[in-house]
Amino acid sequence: MPITLTSVIIDAADIEKESVFWRRLLGGSLTSTPSHHFVQTPGLPVIVVQHAPGHTAPNWPDGTSQQMHLDFGVDDLATADCTAIDAGATRLRPTEEISSETRTGSRVYASPAGHPFCLRST
Repeated sequence: MPITLTSVIIDAADIEKESVFWRRLLGGSLTSTPSHHFVQTPGLPVIVVQHAPGHTAPNWPDGTSQQMHLDFGVDDLATADCTAIDAGATRLRPTEEISSETRTGSRVYASPAGHPFCLRST
């Protein structure tokens, strides 16, 4: 019996801001209900942002546990970094800018609700 990952659920106090961020980063479409937003991108599990009024962002790496994070493979780290920052991500580490010559490696970011994720060159 194969098991497949169909969705990833992300808590956020501001589901509009969080779901728009993920749609801008990953592309695809966004549909919503009052308590859940669904970001559907071909080839990826559905990103479901659920309303969590008391959500407190993790303060990782310097404080509370990150709980989990997502890793995304990219062909061009410099371009993906620009896409992430333009979509609303905060660069956690390394914090230096990525030059157009830096196409490989990895970077750690936080979404607007504070959820860590990585962009890794493939």
